[in-house]
Amino acid sequence: MSDSTLPSHRDVLRARETLGDRVKVTPLLPSASLSQLTGTTLVLKAENLQRTGSFKVRGALNRLAALSEAERTNGVVAASAGNHGQAVAWAAQELGVPCTVVMPTGASVSKIAATKGYGASVVLSGEAFDDAMSAARRRCDESGELLVHAFDDPAVIAGQGTVGLELLEQAPDLETLVVPIGGGGLAAGIALAISERRPSVRLIGVQSAACAPWLGLAPVGFTIADGIAVKQPGEMTRAILESRLAEVRSVSDQQVAEAILLLLERSKLLVEGAGAASVAALLAPGPKLEGTTCALLSGGNIDPSVLLSVVRAGLTRAGRYLMLRVRVPDRPGQLSRVLTEVGALGGNMVSVFHQREGRIDLGILETEIDLTILARDQQHCDEIVARLQELPGVGLQRLV
Repeated sequence: MSDSTLPSHRDVLRARETLGDRVKVTPLLPSASLSQLTGTTLVLKAENLQRTGSFKVRGALNRLAALSEAERTNGVVAASAGNHGQAVAWAAQELGVPCTVVMPTGASVSKIAATKGYGASVVLSGEAFDDAMSAARRRCDESGELLVHAFDDPAVIAGQGTVGLELLEQAPDLETLVVPIGGGGLAAGIALAISERRPSVRLIGVQSAACAPWLGLAPVGFTIADGIAVKQPGEMTRAILESRLAEVRSVSDQQVAEAILLLLERSKLLVEGAGAASVAALLAPGPKLEGTTCALLSGGNIDPSVLLSVVRAGLTRAGRYLMLRVRVPDRPGQLSRVLTEVGALGGNMVSVFHQREGRIDLGILETEIDLTILARDQQHCDEIVARLQELPGVGLQRLV
Protein backbone atom coordinates (compact mmCIF):
# COMPACT_ATOMS: atom_id res chain seq x y z
CA MET A 1 0.00 0.00 0.00
CA SER A 2 1.47 3.38 -1.04
CA ASP A 3 1.82 6.24 1.42
CA SER A 4 -0.40 8.39 -0.83
CA THR A 5 -3.45 6.27 0.06
CA LEU A 6 -2.86 6.47 3.81
CA PRO A 7 -4.21 9.22 6.06
CA SER A 8 -1.69 11.68 7.46
CA HIS A 9 -1.16 13.94 10.46
CA ARG A 10 -2.76 16.73 8.46
CA ASP A 11 -5.90 14.61 7.99
CA VAL A 12 -6.15 14.24 11.77
CA LEU A 13 -5.95 18.03 12.16
CA ARG A 14 -8.72 18.45 9.58
CA ALA A 15 -10.82 15.83 11.37
CA ARG A 16 -10.61 17.84 14.57
CA GLU A 17 -12.01 20.86 12.74
CA THR A 18 -14.79 18.75 11.25
CA LEU A 19 -15.80 17.26 14.58
CA GLY A 20 -15.74 20.61 16.40
CA ASP A 21 -17.76 20.50 19.60
CA ARG A 22 -19.98 17.63 18.43
CA VAL A 23 -17.73 15.21 20.31
CA LYS A 24 -16.50 15.60 23.87
CA VAL A 25 -13.00 16.44 24.96
CA THR A 26 -12.80 13.53 27.40
CA PRO A 27 -10.98 13.98 30.71
CA LEU A 28 -7.51 12.73 31.57
CA LEU A 29 -7.79 11.42 35.13
CA PRO A 30 -4.91 10.66 37.52
CA SER A 31 -5.18 7.58 39.72
CA ALA A 32 -2.97 7.32 42.79
CA SER A 33 -4.20 3.84 43.72
CA LEU A 34 -3.74 2.38 40.24
CA SER A 35 -0.36 4.12 39.94
CA GLN A 36 0.74 2.28 43.07
CA LEU A 37 -0.56 -1.04 41.77
CA THR A 38 1.01 -0.67 38.31
CA GLY A 39 4.29 0.85 39.46
CA THR A 40 4.05 3.83 37.13
CA THR A 41 2.62 7.35 37.16
CA LEU A 42 -0.71 6.40 35.61
CA VAL A 43 -3.33 8.63 34.03
CA LEU A 44 -6.58 7.42 32.46
CA LYS A 45 -7.95 8.83 29.18
CA ALA A 46 -11.67 8.31 29.75
CA GLU A 47 -13.11 7.72 26.28
CA ASN A 48 -15.73 5.58 28.04
CA LEU A 49 -17.32 8.96 28.83
CA GLN A 50 -17.48 9.93 25.14
CA ARG A 51 -20.79 10.26 23.28
CA THR A 52 -22.28 6.78 22.64
CA GLY A 53 -19.87 5.44 25.26
CA SER A 54 -16.70 5.02 23.18
CA PHE A 55 -14.09 6.70 20.98
CA LYS A 56 -15.79 5.28 17.87
CA VAL A 57 -18.03 8.30 17.41
CA ARG A 58 -15.00 10.36 16.35
CA GLY A 59 -14.23 8.27 13.28
CA ALA A 60 -17.87 7.65 12.40
CA LEU A 61 -18.81 11.32 12.41
CA ASN A 62 -15.72 12.31 10.45
CA ARG A 63 -16.52 9.69 7.79
CA LEU A 64 -20.19 10.53 7.44
CA ALA A 65 -19.49 14.26 7.29
CA ALA A 66 -17.60 13.59 4.04
CA LEU A 67 -20.52 11.82 2.28
CA SER A 68 -21.74 13.17 -1.04
CA GLU A 69 -25.41 14.04 -1.47
CA ALA A 70 -25.99 10.81 -3.39
CA GLU A 71 -24.32 8.75 -0.65
CA ARG A 72 -26.43 10.49 2.02
CA THR A 73 -29.57 9.61 0.09
CA ASN A 74 -28.62 5.96 -0.42
CA GLY A 75 -27.66 5.48 3.22
CA VAL A 76 -24.85 3.67 5.00
CA VAL A 77 -24.18 0.21 6.42
CA ALA A 78 -21.80 -0.69 9.25
CA ALA A 79 -20.63 -4.01 10.65
CA SER A 80 -19.98 -3.94 14.36
CA ALA A 81 -19.83 -5.91 17.60
CA GLY A 82 -21.44 -2.88 19.20
CA ASN A 83 -19.51 0.35 19.63
CA HIS A 84 -18.86 1.18 15.97
CA GLY A 85 -22.49 0.43 15.18
CA GLN A 86 -23.72 2.78 17.90
CA ALA A 87 -21.35 5.48 16.71
CA VAL A 88 -22.39 5.22 13.06
CA ALA A 89 -26.05 5.12 14.08
CA TRP A 90 -25.63 8.28 16.18
CA ALA A 91 -23.68 10.11 13.46
CA ALA A 92 -26.25 9.09 10.83
CA GLN A 93 -29.05 10.37 13.03
CA GLU A 94 -27.22 13.68 13.53
CA LEU A 95 -26.74 14.12 9.76
CA GLY A 96 -30.07 12.68 8.63
CA VAL A 97 -28.60 9.65 6.83
CA PRO A 98 -30.40 6.25 6.65
CA CYS A 99 -28.37 3.63 8.52
CA THR A 100 -28.27 -0.16 8.89
CA VAL A 101 -25.95 -1.94 11.32
CA VAL A 102 -25.05 -5.63 10.94
CA MET A 103 -24.07 -7.20 14.26
CA PRO A 104 -23.01 -10.71 15.32
CA THR A 105 -25.76 -12.84 16.82
CA GLY A 106 -23.88 -12.90 20.11
CA ALA A 107 -23.58 -9.11 20.39
CA SER A 108 -24.39 -7.55 23.74
CA VAL A 109 -28.12 -7.05 24.26
CA SER A 110 -27.48 -3.57 25.62
CA LYS A 111 -25.39 -2.61 22.57
CA ILE A 112 -28.09 -3.86 20.20
CA ALA A 113 -30.73 -1.87 22.07
CA ALA A 114 -28.58 1.26 22.09
CA THR A 115 -27.90 1.00 18.35
CA LYS A 116 -31.62 0.75 17.65
CA GLY A 117 -32.18 3.64 20.02
CA TYR A 118 -30.02 5.87 17.82
CA GLY A 119 -32.39 5.18 14.93
CA ALA A 120 -30.53 2.47 13.01
CA SER A 121 -31.99 -0.73 11.60
CA VAL A 122 -30.16 -3.71 13.13
CA VAL A 123 -29.52 -7.00 11.31
CA LEU A 124 -27.98 -9.95 13.22
CA SER A 125 -25.68 -12.20 11.20
CA GLY A 126 -22.87 -14.63 12.05
CA GLU A 127 -21.08 -15.46 15.28
CA ALA A 128 -18.25 -12.90 15.16
CA PHE A 129 -17.35 -9.48 13.80
CA ASP A 130 -15.80 -10.89 10.64
CA ASP A 131 -19.03 -12.77 9.83
CA ALA A 132 -21.03 -9.57 10.28
CA MET A 133 -18.59 -7.73 8.02
CA SER A 134 -19.08 -10.31 5.24
CA ALA A 135 -22.86 -9.90 5.50
CA ALA A 136 -22.53 -6.11 5.44
CA ARG A 137 -20.42 -6.24 2.28
CA ARG A 138 -22.98 -8.46 0.55
CA ARG A 139 -25.75 -6.06 1.49
CA CYS A 140 -23.84 -3.08 0.09
CA ASP A 141 -23.14 -4.92 -3.18
CA GLU A 142 -26.86 -5.56 -3.55
CA SER A 143 -28.30 -2.25 -2.33
CA GLY A 144 -25.78 0.40 -3.32
CA GLU A 145 -25.47 1.62 0.26
CA LEU A 146 -22.04 2.77 1.45
CA LEU A 147 -20.05 0.58 3.82
CA VAL A 148 -18.58 2.53 6.75
CA HIS A 149 -15.66 0.36 7.80
CA ALA A 150 -14.93 0.10 11.52
CA PHE A 151 -11.21 0.76 11.15
CA ASP A 152 -9.73 0.42 7.65
CA ASP A 153 -10.88 3.79 6.27
CA PRO A 154 -8.76 6.98 6.04
CA ALA A 155 -11.49 9.27 7.41
CA VAL A 156 -12.31 6.88 10.26
CA ILE A 157 -8.63 6.55 11.22
CA ALA A 158 -8.17 10.34 11.09
CA GLY A 159 -11.23 10.85 13.30
CA GLN A 160 -9.94 8.42 15.90
CA GLY A 161 -6.62 10.24 15.83
CA THR A 162 -8.20 13.28 17.47
CA VAL A 163 -7.85 11.38 20.75
CA GLY A 164 -4.09 11.70 20.30
CA LEU A 165 -4.26 15.45 19.71
CA GLU A 166 -6.14 15.86 22.99
CA LEU A 167 -3.58 13.74 24.83
CA LEU A 168 -0.69 15.87 23.59
CA GLU A 169 -2.35 18.91 25.14
CA GLN A 170 -3.52 17.22 28.36
CA ALA A 171 -0.30 15.34 29.16
CA PRO A 172 2.78 17.32 28.06
CA ASP A 173 5.01 14.90 30.00
CA LEU A 174 3.50 11.74 28.49
CA GLU A 175 6.08 9.01 27.90
CA THR A 176 3.99 5.89 27.17
CA LEU A 177 0.49 5.33 25.84
CA VAL A 178 -1.18 1.93 26.26
CA VAL A 179 -4.13 1.43 23.93
CA PRO A 180 -6.48 -1.51 23.19
CA ILE A 181 -6.03 -2.72 19.63
CA GLY A 182 -8.46 -4.75 17.53
CA GLY A 183 -8.54 -3.74 13.90
CA GLY A 184 -6.09 -0.97 14.74
CA GLY A 185 -8.04 2.16 13.77
CA LEU A 186 -7.68 3.87 17.14
CA ALA A 187 -4.00 3.07 17.55
CA ALA A 188 -3.25 4.05 13.94
CA GLY A 189 -5.02 7.40 14.26
CA ILE A 190 -3.27 8.18 17.52
CA ALA A 191 0.08 7.18 16.01
CA LEU A 192 -0.46 9.72 13.21
CA ALA A 193 -1.41 12.38 15.74
CA ILE A 194 1.54 11.98 18.10
CA SER A 195 4.42 10.67 15.97
CA GLU A 196 5.00 13.96 14.16
CA ARG A 197 4.71 16.21 17.21
CA ARG A 198 6.13 13.93 19.91
CA PRO A 199 7.81 10.89 18.37
CA SER A 200 9.41 9.92 21.69
CA VAL A 201 6.07 8.68 23.09
CA ARG A 202 6.02 4.87 23.19
CA LEU A 203 2.82 3.31 21.82
CA ILE A 204 1.92 -0.09 23.27
CA GLY A 205 -0.99 -2.07 21.87
CA VAL A 206 -3.02 -4.56 23.91
CA GLN A 207 -4.99 -7.53 22.60
CA SER A 208 -7.08 -10.27 24.15
CA ALA A 209 -5.20 -13.55 24.37
CA ALA A 210 -8.30 -15.19 22.89
CA CYS A 211 -7.96 -13.18 19.66
CA ALA A 212 -4.55 -11.61 19.04
CA PRO A 213 -3.72 -11.45 15.32
CA TRP A 214 -1.15 -8.68 15.88
CA LEU A 215 0.83 -11.27 17.84
CA GLY A 216 0.26 -13.96 15.23
CA LEU A 217 -2.14 -15.90 17.48
CA ALA A 218 -5.20 -17.58 15.98
CA PRO A 219 -8.56 -16.95 17.68
CA VAL A 220 -9.33 -19.56 20.34
CA GLY A 221 -12.83 -18.59 21.45
CA PHE A 222 -15.04 -15.84 22.75
CA THR A 223 -13.67 -13.11 24.98
CA ILE A 224 -14.99 -10.56 27.42
CA ALA A 225 -13.06 -7.99 25.36
CA ASP A 226 -15.39 -8.41 22.38
CA GLY A 227 -14.71 -4.88 21.12
CA ILE A 228 -11.15 -5.85 20.10
CA ALA A 229 -11.91 -9.42 18.98
CA VAL A 230 -11.03 -8.86 15.31
CA LYS A 231 -9.46 -11.78 13.44
CA GLN A 232 -7.61 -9.67 10.87
CA PRO A 233 -6.20 -6.13 11.19
CA GLY A 234 -6.80 -3.64 8.39
CA GLU A 235 -4.33 -3.08 5.57
CA MET A 236 -4.15 0.65 6.27
CA THR A 237 -3.84 0.27 10.01
CA ARG A 238 -1.11 -2.34 9.69
CA ALA A 239 0.83 -0.14 7.26
CA ILE A 240 0.65 2.79 9.68
CA LEU A 241 1.45 0.83 12.83
CA GLU A 242 4.14 -1.58 11.69
CA SER A 243 6.84 1.03 12.35
CA ARG A 244 5.09 2.95 15.12
CA LEU A 245 4.02 0.31 17.66
CA ALA A 246 6.72 -0.20 20.27
CA GLU A 247 5.20 -3.53 21.31
CA VAL A 248 1.97 -5.50 21.59
CA ARG A 249 0.89 -7.29 24.76
CA SER A 250 -1.91 -9.76 25.40
CA VAL A 251 -4.18 -10.15 28.41
CA SER A 252 -6.46 -12.93 29.62
CA ASP A 253 -10.17 -12.54 30.30
CA GLN A 254 -9.50 -12.95 34.02
CA GLN A 255 -6.99 -10.08 33.94
CA VAL A 256 -9.48 -7.93 32.05
CA ALA A 257 -12.23 -8.74 34.54
CA GLU A 258 -9.97 -7.76 37.44
CA ALA A 259 -9.20 -4.46 35.70
CA ILE A 260 -12.91 -3.74 35.19
CA LEU A 261 -13.56 -4.27 38.89
CA LEU A 262 -10.56 -2.18 39.96
CA LEU A 263 -11.61 0.72 37.73
CA LEU A 264 -15.10 0.55 39.16
CA GLU A 265 -13.92 0.38 42.78
CA ARG A 266 -10.90 2.69 42.73
CA SER A 267 -11.71 5.20 39.98
CA LYS A 268 -15.54 5.02 39.88
CA LEU A 269 -15.35 4.41 36.13
CA LEU A 270 -17.56 1.89 34.34
CA VAL A 271 -15.49 0.35 31.54
CA GLU A 272 -16.18 -2.55 29.16
CA GLY A 273 -13.81 -5.44 28.52
CA ALA A 274 -11.97 -3.95 25.55
CA GLY A 275 -11.75 -0.60 27.32
CA ALA A 276 -10.16 -2.13 30.42
CA ALA A 277 -7.54 -4.10 28.45
CA SER A 278 -5.00 -1.28 28.71
CA VAL A 279 -5.16 -1.25 32.53
CA ALA A 280 -5.13 -5.06 32.58
CA ALA A 281 -1.86 -5.05 30.64
CA LEU A 282 -0.27 -2.67 33.13
CA LEU A 283 -1.41 -4.76 36.10
CA ALA A 284 -0.09 -7.99 34.57
CA PRO A 285 3.33 -9.35 35.61
CA GLY A 286 6.18 -7.89 33.60
CA PRO A 287 8.56 -4.93 33.35
CA LYS A 288 7.16 -1.74 34.87
CA LEU A 289 7.02 1.41 32.78
CA GLU A 290 8.77 4.56 33.94
CA GLY A 291 7.47 8.10 33.71
CA THR A 292 3.93 9.22 32.96
CA THR A 293 1.89 6.43 31.36
CA CYS A 294 -1.61 6.81 29.92
CA ALA A 295 -4.03 3.89 29.80
CA LEU A 296 -6.69 4.59 27.21
CA LEU A 297 -10.15 3.46 28.34
CA SER A 298 -11.66 3.03 24.89
CA GLY A 299 -15.27 2.29 25.84
CA GLY A 300 -17.78 1.83 28.62
CA ASN A 301 -20.63 -0.09 27.00
CA ILE A 302 -20.58 -3.20 29.16
CA ASP A 303 -23.64 -5.43 29.26
CA PRO A 304 -25.20 -5.45 32.76
CA SER A 305 -25.23 -9.26 32.86
CA VAL A 306 -21.49 -9.34 32.05
CA LEU A 307 -20.83 -6.71 34.70
CA LEU A 308 -22.71 -8.79 37.26
CA SER A 309 -20.59 -11.83 36.42
CA VAL A 310 -17.40 -9.77 36.66
CA VAL A 311 -18.36 -8.40 40.08
CA ARG A 312 -19.29 -11.84 41.42
CA ALA A 313 -16.07 -13.42 40.16
CA GLY A 314 -14.00 -10.54 41.51
CA LEU A 315 -15.58 -10.71 44.94
CA THR A 316 -15.01 -14.47 45.04
CA ARG A 317 -11.31 -14.15 44.15
CA ALA A 318 -10.93 -11.42 46.76
CA GLY A 319 -12.31 -13.74 49.44
CA ARG A 320 -15.52 -11.76 49.80
CA TYR A 321 -17.85 -14.63 48.88
CA LEU A 322 -17.88 -17.75 51.02
CA MET A 323 -19.85 -20.80 49.84
CA LEU A 324 -20.36 -23.64 52.31
CA ARG A 325 -22.16 -26.97 52.35
CA VAL A 326 -23.20 -27.69 55.93
CA ARG A 327 -24.56 -31.04 57.15
CA VAL A 328 -26.61 -30.96 60.37
CA PRO A 329 -29.02 -33.26 62.27
CA ASP A 330 -32.54 -33.10 60.82
CA ARG A 331 -34.11 -31.59 63.90
CA PRO A 332 -35.94 -28.31 64.58
CA GLY A 333 -33.66 -25.33 65.23
CA GLN A 334 -30.54 -26.63 63.45
CA LEU A 335 -30.78 -24.17 60.54
CA SER A 336 -31.41 -21.33 62.97
CA ARG A 337 -28.37 -22.36 65.02
CA VAL A 338 -26.06 -22.18 61.99
CA LEU A 339 -27.44 -18.87 60.74
CA THR A 340 -27.22 -17.34 64.20
CA GLU A 341 -23.51 -18.16 64.40
CA VAL A 342 -22.86 -16.68 60.95
CA GLY A 343 -24.73 -13.50 61.88
CA ALA A 344 -22.94 -13.19 65.22
CA LEU A 345 -19.62 -13.11 63.35
CA GLY A 346 -20.82 -10.42 60.94
CA GLY A 347 -21.38 -12.62 57.89
CA ASN A 348 -24.07 -11.37 55.52
CA MET A 349 -26.27 -14.15 54.13
CA VAL A 350 -26.73 -13.96 50.35
CA SER A 351 -28.59 -17.25 49.85
CA VAL A 352 -29.68 -20.33 51.80
CA PHE A 353 -30.69 -23.64 50.21
CA HIS A 354 -32.03 -26.36 52.52
CA GLN A 355 -31.65 -29.85 50.94
CA ARG A 356 -33.35 -33.00 52.26
CA GLU A 357 -34.38 -34.99 49.19
CA GLY A 358 -32.39 -36.52 46.34
CA ARG A 359 -29.08 -37.12 48.18
CA ILE A 360 -28.28 -40.80 48.74
CA ASP A 361 -25.18 -39.93 50.77
CA LEU A 362 -27.22 -38.15 53.47
CA GLY A 363 -27.93 -40.02 56.67
CA ILE A 364 -31.53 -40.90 57.52
CA LEU A 365 -31.66 -38.21 60.16
CA GLU A 366 -29.46 -35.61 58.41
CA THR A 367 -30.13 -32.59 56.25
CA GLU A 368 -27.85 -30.39 54.18
CA ILE A 369 -27.69 -26.60 53.86
CA ASP A 370 -25.89 -24.69 51.08
CA LEU A 371 -24.90 -21.20 52.24
CA THR A 372 -23.56 -18.23 50.27
CA ILE A 373 -22.12 -15.62 52.62
CA LEU A 374 -20.73 -12.15 51.89
CA ALA A 375 -17.66 -11.58 54.09
CA ARG A 376 -15.20 -8.75 54.62
CA ASP A 377 -12.09 -10.57 53.42
CA GLN A 378 -10.35 -13.95 53.42
CA GLN A 379 -9.54 -13.78 57.12
CA HIS A 380 -13.20 -13.16 57.92
CA CYS A 381 -14.16 -16.21 55.83
CA ASP A 382 -11.69 -18.34 57.78
CA GLU A 383 -13.16 -17.13 61.08
CA ILE A 384 -16.68 -18.14 60.02
CA VAL A 385 -15.52 -21.56 58.86
CA ALA A 386 -13.60 -22.18 62.08
CA ARG A 387 -16.59 -21.25 64.24
CA LEU A 388 -19.03 -23.49 62.36
CA GLN A 389 -16.60 -26.41 62.56
CA GLU A 390 -16.73 -26.11 66.36
CA LEU A 391 -20.50 -26.68 66.49
CA PRO A 392 -21.48 -30.18 67.74
CA GLY A 393 -23.00 -32.43 65.08
CA VAL A 394 -22.06 -30.13 62.16
CA GLY A 395 -20.21 -31.36 59.07
CA LEU A 396 -18.68 -28.71 56.80
CA GLN A 397 -17.46 -28.57 53.20
CA ARG A 398 -16.05 -25.33 51.83
CA LEU A 399 -17.04 -24.89 48.18
CA VAL A 400 -15.42 -21.48 47.56
